[in-house]
Amino acid sequence: MKNQKIIIAITGASGSIYAKRLIEKLKKHSDKIKNLEVVFSDAGKQVWNFEINEELIPINFRIFENTNLFSPIASGSAKYNTMVIIPCSMGTIGRIANGISNDLISRAADVIIKEHKKLIVVPRETPFSSIHLNNLKIISDAGGIVIPANPSFYHKPQTITDLIDTVVDKIIDHIGFSSDAKEWGA
Repeated sequence: MKNQKIIIAITGASGSIYAKRLIEKLKKHSDKIKNLEVVFSDAGKQVWNFEINEELIPINFRIFENTNLFSPIASGSAKYNTMVIIPCSMGTIGRIANGISNDLISRAADVIIKEHKKLIVVPRETPFSSIHLNNLKIISDAGGIVIPANPSFYHKPQTITDLIDTVVDKIIDHIGFSSDAKEWGA
């Protein structure tokens, strides 16, 4: 699929490495991406700095402040195809599930849902409470795709990056691009 317009949101759950790896792998598909936008929550920036400890340099994408409700990702008329919230905190899940659009991330997710576009949330929490599960169900019922940051082991990963890629490749497949994911039985 060409001319994809994609939003990547990074919230305060642990697991910033998943977002970093997704952005790295999306660069391989830059010929199919018209716009790639990134937005951090305040806690997302803090966790990124703690876990990754390197600046995200905006090459071939823009970074928007989470307070910027005038950015294009806050409007359905901008026609974004996909939003991935990775990692997605349970606070963000709760706001999206209950229609609380009090920042750019929750507003953009609300827009994606109302426009019947693809919302992918990647929760990184354990265990899930019944409140978490109910909110995830609400998002799923609204058409969102829930891909927990649960790596798989059946292809015998050798490195942490191999484990991370089992999740990231699944996300790339759901965005609509081909990934490096190994197929079951292959």
